[in-house]
Amino acid sequence: MAAKKRNYLNNKDILKQIHFSKQTYSAYTHDKFKDYDLIVAEHINVIDIDELTDEHKEEAITNRKKRLEVDEVDPNDIVYRVYDFSHIPLEPGRKNKPKTIADHHAKVNFPPWKHLVWNPNKDRYKEVARSHWKGTISTGKFCVDHGYMTDELANMCMKLTERYATRSNWRGYTYVDEMRSQALLQLSQISLQFDESKSQNPFAYYTAAITNSFTRVLNVEKRSQNIRDDLLEKAGFSPSYTRQMSHQIAIAEKSEVERRHRDGDHETERMEQQIERNERLELGEETNADRQEAKLQEEKRIERVEHEVKRREEAGEVVEEQI
Repeated sequence: MAAKKRNYLNNKDILKQIHFSKQTYSAYTHDKFKDYDLIVAEHINVIDIDELTDEHKEEAITNRKKRLEVDEVDPNDIVYRVYDFSHIPLEPGRKNKPKTIADHHAKVNFPPWKHLVWNPNKDRYKEVARSHWKGTISTGKFCVDHGYMTDELANMCMKLTERYATRSNWRGYTYVDEMRSQALLQLSQISLQFDESKSQNPFAYYTAAITNSFTRVLNVEKRSQNIRDDLLEKAGFSPSYTRQMSHQIAIAEKSEVERRHRDGDHETERMEQQIERNERLELGEETNADRQEAKLQEEKRIERVEHEVKRREEAGEVVEEQI
């Protein structure tokens, strides 16, 4: 019996580890506020109850029931994640031409956010968590280097890179190790930049980053190889096998183009034209060009038959009437 196929990596596990990793960079008033029920994607500093629609609230309640596996939840316990730069210090001049809110603030390794819950006593939302913060919310300070990527997420990145490097279009390169190293470096920098509000598919996000890293190394190596082959040719030595094969392929393609130009239309095009002529002949719509082409084809056929008869006579073979 064949073993059951097992997914070595899936989006659910990756999202879970991304969430755990971001928690290490954040401060909370209580551990129960570490998980959120709904992401409010707008970059606003203060959220008012009127800005949340009934659809948003119903979606948050449904997500909380599913996460806690319960039938009923208190609407006042719903945790909203709001993207917010208010606690990120300004850093003028970091970008020459700032275009977004992030360009005006200090650089962070993932979009900053706050967790908010509804406070019925004060009839407003209160902050219960914030990212990129060390210490308590009231007495702590902004920090971007106190957190870390979880070991599980690091292992996932390594496993994904290793499996990607075994693909048929990459594994044959002698510098595939350098490709893997570059991909791991890239993943370590962008792994937490995945935005859960825009997609639930971090697998595709990571795979695209790995593909770009592999392609970048390949282009660099190709440029280096072209320079090396040019120097070898100038010195009178044979270039690399890749350069020799590309040269032979270019010669073959050029010869094929010249042959087609010399012999006329491609065989497929000639057959299509012959079919069109036969259709016009059956419909009684034969043109002068069709008659001339038919006459030319008949002359060529007779010439081929006469040539074959002459060849057989010279060879002493019995010749039957062919025309």
